Amino acid sequence: MSSTTTKGDGKFHFAIDRGGTFTDIFCKLPDGSEIVSKLLSEDPAHYPDAPTEGIRRVLEEHDKERSYPRSQPVLTSQIGSIRMGTTVATNALLERDGARMALVITKGFGDVLEIGNQSRPDIFDLTCAKPSLLYEKVVEIEERVVLSQFCPPASSESWKEYPRHVGLTGEEVQVLQEPDLKAIQKELEALRDQGVIALAICLMHSYTYAAHEQAIGKLAASMGCFSQISLSSEVMPMVKLVSRGHTCSAAAYLTPKISTYLASFKKGFDVDLGKVPLTFMKSDGGLAPDGGFGGHQAILSGPAGGVVGYAKTSFNPKDQIPCIGFDMGGTSTDVSRYDGQWELTFETVTAGVAIQAPQLDIHTVAAGGGSRLFLKRGMFIVGPESSRAHPGPVCYRKNGYLAVTDANVVLGRVVPEYFPSIFGPNEDEPLDVEGARKAFAELTKLPEAAGRSAEELAYGFLQVANEAMCRPIRNLTQMKGFDITTHKLACFGGAGPQHACAMAKALGMKKVFVHRYGGVLSAYGLSMADAVNEEQEPAAEVYQGKISASGEERLTHLAEKAKAALIAQGYDEPSIVVERYINMRYEGTDNAIMIKECSDKTFEEAFEALYMREFGFKLQGREILIDDYRVRALVPGETPEILDDPPSIGSPTAVGSARAYFETGWQEVPVYKVEDLKPGHTVEGPSIIIQPISTVVLEIACKAFVTGNGDLDIAVEDPHAQENHTEGGGPVEIKEDPVKLSIFAHRFMGIAEQMGRTLARTAISVNIKERLDFSCALFTSDGGLVANAPHIPVHLGAMQSAVRFQVEYWNSEGREGIKQGEVLVSNHPQLAGGSHLPDITVITPVFHEGKIIFFVASRGHHADIGGIAPGSMPPHSKCLEDEGAMIVAFKLVKDGKFQEEGITEILNSPGKIKGNFGTRNLRDNLSDLRAQVAANNSGIRLLTELVREYGLVSVEAYMKFIQTNAELSVRNMLKEFASKHGTKSHAIDYMDDGTPIELTIDINQDTGSAVLDFTGTGPQVLGNHNAPPAVTYSAVIYSLRSLVKQDIPLNQGCLAPIEFVIPRYSLLNPDATAGVVGGNVLTSQRVVDVVLRAFKACAASQGCMNNLTFGDKEFGYYETIAGGAGAGPTWVGQSGIHTHCTNTRITDPEILERRYPVLLRQFALRRGSGGAGLHKGGDGVIRELEPLRPLVMSILSERRTLRPYGMAGGMDAATGRNLLVRKNGIVVNMGGRCSGSMDTGERLRIETPGGGGYGTPATSS
Repeated sequence: MSSTTTKGDGKFHFAIDRGGTFTDIFCKLPDGSEIVSKLLSEDPAHYPDAPTEGIRRVLEEHDKERSYPRSQPVLTSQIGSIRMGTTVATNALLERDGARMALVITKGFGDVLEIGNQSRPDIFDLTCAKPSLLYEKVVEIEERVVLSQFCPPASSESWKEYPRHVGLTGEEVQVLQEPDLKAIQKELEALRDQGVIALAICLMHSYTYAAHEQAIGKLAASMGCFSQISLSSEVMPMVKLVSRGHTCSAAAYLTPKISTYLASFKKGFDVDLGKVPLTFMKSDGGLAPDGGFGGHQAILSGPAGGVVGYAKTSFNPKDQIPCIGFDMGGTSTDVSRYDGQWELTFETVTAGVAIQAPQLDIHTVAAGGGSRLFLKRGMFIVGPESSRAHPGPVCYRKNGYLAVTDANVVLGRVVPEYFPSIFGPNEDEPLDVEGARKAFAELTKLPEAAGRSAEELAYGFLQVANEAMCRPIRNLTQMKGFDITTHKLACFGGAGPQHACAMAKALGMKKVFVHRYGGVLSAYGLSMADAVNEEQEPAAEVYQGKISASGEERLTHLAEKAKAALIAQGYDEPSIVVERYINMRYEGTDNAIMIKECSDKTFEEAFEALYMREFGFKLQGREILIDDYRVRALVPGETPEILDDPPSIGSPTAVGSARAYFETGWQEVPVYKVEDLKPGHTVEGPSIIIQPISTVVLEIACKAFVTGNGDLDIAVEDPHAQENHTEGGGPVEIKEDPVKLSIFAHRFMGIAEQMGRTLARTAISVNIKERLDFSCALFTSDGGLVANAPHIPVHLGAMQSAVRFQVEYWNSEGREGIKQGEVLVSNHPQLAGGSHLPDITVITPVFHEGKIIFFVASRGHHADIGGIAPGSMPPHSKCLEDEGAMIVAFKLVKDGKFQEEGITEILNSPGKIKGNFGTRNLRDNLSDLRAQVAANNSGIRLLTELVREYGLVSVEAYMKFIQTNAELSVRNMLKEFASKHGTKSHAIDYMDDGTPIELTIDINQDTGSAVLDFTGTGPQVLGNHNAPPAVTYSAVIYSLRSLVKQDIPLNQGCLAPIEFVIPRYSLLNPDATAGVVGGNVLTSQRVVDVVLRAFKACAASQGCMNNLTFGDKEFGYYETIAGGAGAGPTWVGQSGIHTHCTNTRITDPEILERRYPVLLRQFALRRGSGGAGLHKGGDGVIRELEPLRPLVMSILSERRTLRPYGMAGGMDAATGRNLLVRKNGIVVNMGGRCSGSMDTGERLRIETPGGGGYGTPATSS
């Protein structure tokens, strides 16, 4: 297909997107006409490199004056430019196929990238599987730099006058130790001898003081044996050691891979290729020359081209309608947003690696044309497993797997006669429609098929796949405060146009846009991309209403540097556009926002406007800080003119018809070829439009108009306007539909997750905003749990007790009930279904026609709510009132007004008790409570939309069906266990004080129900590790969900088969006055260990959260610390990771030292602490802190006396230790629960427990 757009310059200009399966070619020919083509990315039997072959084929076909044989290097005399997007770096990262690389890092932090933020990717995966590391060796350097802001004076007994320097940020640093370059050279020589070819050098605080990194880098370069030396201070000079270290590692690991590919690519051309401009797409949507294309910049190289493509073709500056990019591929789908400005993000996680670099904000979901289809547990499941390119879907004729593409083929939405015949052993057969139909016919025999035909099953799977892809689109828009219905859906990729109209209907969107090059839009986007060079420097300044003189000087310097790089590439200076940015945040928060300079607002106004839009409020009275200065210099690429729509010329002539399946069943629909469509043509749905590289499916009530540019502008009729959900004609019986069950499961969980995102964005405290210590959930009108987003496991299932208590409390005789516009709050563990006092639950009713139909709730850990110790986590509390403010039932919002005075009085009330204090941070308490209200409001809004879409009766029915589905999964798991291990099981374990936790399980194998009897558990203690029943419920629901090993809905159905017996006044069911703060964070872990032991699942994990608090009258800080995970029948235990009932993150070392008066001396794995076994248990960690001024430090921990158990012959793990290292070097064991003042020069060393081993250790022969 070709279309002339501009006058040519006599040369061939190539834009190439090399994907995982296909390579797309866009070429502007010498006469200005355009062609597109597609070929396999891997076909070694015919060509060594797809981009080279694609270029050769175009030249061979269109340059008749020269010969381009495949056996010889391609002539370059007629090539004007080559632009390329590639997945080479992405694939190398995913497959861990990069260069042999070593990490060079400050002593004490050699394991910090492996530990990361200590959270585990999947909270229900008992293996705690983590991605493998990029580096194979670590060299720890004896050097140390600290920020001097908290350092003691030189006159201090324990602190001498170290050299001081002013860093790049303006912060003063002190050098505690200079690196010994001679010793380092020996270390580097050893790496060389072991075959390491790449180095990532990342030292503490090098973002501001890079001299040590530079010295080591210079030394390594002088040795001449390392092909890649990446310095973190150059790769991305931003604060956060872990993110910067991962980014630096990615650069060192991937850049040699890119260099190797580029070298092989260049070998395919003659020697004059060097005269041809050769550029590559970076993750930020800009082009870079081959010498400036680092591995960390290439992760989103392929998808970025597509974003540029739809941004420059689908977004019309005249109407300003924002676009959602929808790029559906074989294994995954990418979604993004464009409203006239690039939406960039500066820290993402790809393949388990945190990348800190400018990247287009692209969200990926594991659902694509190759996503596999399953009928499981009465639900339709799509992915995340993929059939991939080989063997592929069934219709590819390679004995593949049933996939989404098969559903489209069986339903006639892909017409084989218009699809290339490239399948079968000789690659000359069409798609195998009959094979795909037979595969669906096999599914009809399963009970879950419920009598559906093959076509009905296929259509059901398409609906579920569409909902899976709708979920990230909702997140992308609603999460940032945008109305999704005001956007147009710009779809591209080979499979996208088949699904776009149906998805637009599901999302309530009224416009779909399909570009004429939609099948190769990533390549087309490359042809229009800007040439970009960015420069950035860190800062540490207060914004004072305008940029300071020094700031202006730095921005000018960065601009000159950025422009110079583009001029060196051959661009004229007048063509260069400079954009200036500063990275801003409120004081006391860690989430900075990159603000672009604009003509109509100051930086402060732009920052506050964006903050208000995303978070819904401003932080009054807080300074605005500058974290970074950034300049983006660019040479704008071509933007095609968007022509006015022509007058309508009626409908085109169809080339034929096809039998296709839609929501009303089979229909004979017209088939059109896009080359027959002229500007002004209108095509009514249902119909099919064939593009050379994709198929457009026009759904019922959709109408496509051919624009002046030859693209398809599709109008989607509001599907909700067609539906009638008036349910007043008497009782309506809703029968369970597995398709809708799957869709509602996505929607309910999506709403809970959206609530969590709102809470994380709007909260103020570090605990909620950064550590993510919260959970959000949906409930039925009687308080039954419907969906609990997988946030913090100890909250799972526990909130329904809190909701039910409030329902009963306020509706009991003599009380006022619950009215619209009211919000409830509670935290009392024993009386009101709480866990411990710092976890405050905010509950909001959802009304419909004056009646409560649902509840939404959010539970967040507040950093301080009073009590006898800062942080409200006292190690030695004896009763509940020692631990802070108690809320049994209070209306936080009444008559629509936030009751600040009343809640303030409650939070300050502990101060009336002798020796006690009210909250130490009322401001953050109130802000976080408001954030919880906002999170609940987002849930109400989304639930209301769901009711509008499906009707109240349907939504309520599927809430019940979802609970029943979860119940059935647990019952089946219990039956399976009973059949293998018998109907009875028993386990016992002991707290460090000797208190037993005993469990007897009695399973009814016929019904799959079970009694969990905790009789034998010790009495409640005069201490704080008592646990209210809600904690036990959470521990059990977490354990059951983990044992099911399937992605089932998380709701009260999981506990429906369970009968609990928990003795009154025992450790797990104390009276209303007992201290419980440790029960939530310690005893919960031990309950899980006992449950998993009874089910013979795995060895014990660390059995603790290692709760550390420190502070003084001015501040308080709280963190939990990782340990070792227990090994299991098929896995080794992971090291340095949070397990079971917690998954909170830990503060980055540089942020910790920047914000608090402590020195982190060591954060490392505690080698050898995991239990030995056939499968070894995971190791704990060592965390050593030194206060820089007198502080009170408290530790609340377990497993300091009794070791985490091994299983099936595996050995027990090491216990933890809390050690005080005094100034004179004497080491004192502080015990498991301790609190005291520490002075400068002293150190607190926490050694956390390991995980038990599994299986008898192998013996050497």
